[in-house]
Amino acid sequence: MDLLRILIAILLPPLGVFLQVGIGKHFWINIVLTLLGYIPGIVHAVWIIAKK
Repeated sequence: MDLLRILIAILLPPLGVFLQVGIGKHFWINIVLTLLGYIPGIVHAVWIIAKK
């Protein structure tokens, strides 16, 4: 299941974070990072998914 979330996080980083933690602090941080640059959003999303 984590592999699927990581693949989703690469395509749509906020969706990957949402599937892992729901709408919370990390979701909104990921939205901002994705808007500032796609790569920081991916890195943050994969980090959140791998951390749990």
